Amino acid sequence: MPNAGLASLKNIESIKNFKDIIMEKIKGGYFGRLLRINLTNHTYQVEEIPEQILIDYIGGRGLGSKILFDEVPGKTDALGPDNKLLFLTGPLTGIPAPTTSRFSVVSKSPLTGTVSGSSSGGHFGINLKSTGYDVLVVEGISDKPCYLYISDQKVDIRNASHLWGKNTDETTDIVLSETNQKAGVASIGPSGEFQHLIASIMNEKNHAAGRGGLGAVMGSKKLKAVVVDGAQKTPVEDKAFVDKAVKNWRTFVGEAPLTKDVLKEYGTPALVKVINDYGAFPTNNFQEGVFNDADSISGQTFKELYFVKRAPCSGCPISCARVTATPEEEGKGPEFETIWAYGALCGINDLEQIIHANYNSNKYGFDTISAGNAIACAMELSEKGFLPDETMELIQKDLGRKLEFGDEKAIVLFTKQMGKNEGFGKDLALGSALLAKKYGHPELAMHVKGLELPAYDPRGFHGMSISLATNNRGGCHLRSYLVSTEALATPFAINRFESKGKAGLTKLYQDLTSTVDSMVACVFTSFALNPDLYAQLVGSVTGIEQDGKALLKTGERIYTIERLFNLREGKTREDDTLPKRLLDEPFKSGLSKGHKIDFENLLDEYYQVRGWTKGGVPTKEKLEEIGLVEEGSFL
Repeated sequence: MPNAGLASLKNIESIKNFKDIIMEKIKGGYFGRLLRINLTNHTYQVEEIPEQILIDYIGGRGLGSKILFDEVPGKTDALGPDNKLLFLTGPLTGIPAPTTSRFSVVSKSPLTGTVSGSSSGGHFGINLKSTGYDVLVVEGISDKPCYLYISDQKVDIRNASHLWGKNTDETTDIVLSETNQKAGVASIGPSGEFQHLIASIMNEKNHAAGRGGLGAVMGSKKLKAVVVDGAQKTPVEDKAFVDKAVKNWRTFVGEAPLTKDVLKEYGTPALVKVINDYGAFPTNNFQEGVFNDADSISGQTFKELYFVKRAPCSGCPISCARVTATPEEEGKGPEFETIWAYGALCGINDLEQIIHANYNSNKYGFDTISAGNAIACAMELSEKGFLPDETMELIQKDLGRKLEFGDEKAIVLFTKQMGKNEGFGKDLALGSALLAKKYGHPELAMHVKGLELPAYDPRGFHGMSISLATNNRGGCHLRSYLVSTEALATPFAINRFESKGKAGLTKLYQDLTSTVDSMVACVFTSFALNPDLYAQLVGSVTGIEQDGKALLKTGERIYTIERLFNLREGKTREDDTLPKRLLDEPFKSGLSKGHKIDFENLLDEYYQVRGWTKGGVPTKEKLEEIGLVEEGSFL
């Protein structure tokens, strides 16, 4: 049951219509209803969400982080019954604004031990909102596999024994045949069932709430899928004002170069050549920053050889996603990060095999960034002779040769083995940090707080160094995408090797992204919109008027409560760092050659800008300023 922070949640199971909930300040955007399902005893209850919490945390990631902080005590086993798995929408979900069909999943990560949240596209978010609930909280552990079917205000906990062991494609098709073909489906594959620490939650087969191992949390609860559909419409305060604000959004998103042309034309793989040209495209497990075969895996090659059609999320004009096909198979993706992780990071230039590895990852349900990092780490361990003879023999038996960088057969084989929990795939499914530790060389794992790093080497983008190191969920680029300024000159260009101002810019981006994730909108809109435009649309829907400055203060509150969660878990300044290789070994070639990050001074400045101590702890004054005194009382 809720702890003190959400003690005002009221059981309103008897309420039959969202209009029965009276909110004095909020006039739209929410139903005010939380559905709590206990899988241990297969019961559920409906609770009213306090209005002030919605104002203070918006929805999505922010609301999820607040609920998780209040309801999951420190040091809780992420794969135990006391951890909770939250599916959340935001006030913009279900209105006709660009990119607002998304949803958030929030839980404690079994991979990192931190608060973790992922945002995913498709149409599941709209389906979830249409049930009349803003939040779904799943707690406890079922004694047998089950799946949820939530339709309007009907809740059904169904047996899923016949689904256990099936991949996400098969699972989705079966549950739709058993429920409603128009429903939204979020499911786990075998990787989640095996509780692999890099397991994802997949929706509509190919969209992923991918990072941090939240699929393992779902698997630990023996929850195979969540199926949602309904007929409730998101209420709005002022339809005419909403229509005007949506028009502004569409205009700006439709005119910004990245969202108008580049992403629409090539999708996210357009970044391959850009990042490689900067000499900051991590290659061979971050040993180099230039991949000489980048043209073979570029967005242009991808479009020419494997593109079938655009596959936008519901109502999205950007259309960055792609349906692709090889002679053997058709599916969605891969995105830029996946092309990099199974490509340059592993020294592989065979785009077709990268695509097949991506298809495997989606079906079995695991994070491609973490999986690619683990394979690259294994390749370096192998080449340097750090794997024991019995492991080398196991790999040789399955692969047919020694494991080395550039082996395209390896990524297809290992993604299957990971999904099936077989062979060397069992070790790879641990993630790179535990893999490297197991074989005695933790320095070869490129991660922050246990979460593998993305495709932007901070030696070439110094702002990204502090962004990646201080990210609350670990080595993730999406919580403060300074690449937009350091590489893409959006909304302005900045010297990528300059440290001055990067700490403040990191905080700004982190706070803004916290609000975007909480609305729940796509972070790509930040290529086109500013805080005032975000505040305008949220205000037009909810009736809560605020400007961009006030919205950023809300983002700071969200980012800080995540920090408090991590501090309570025992994270310290020592965890806000980068792999030793990235701090001590400058590149020897390429346009980022010779540059070294002034990291410790950057970190000191970042803490100062945030109003935190030199140890990375928010001060009492800062907590009072943003309304988190009670939450920070354990410090």
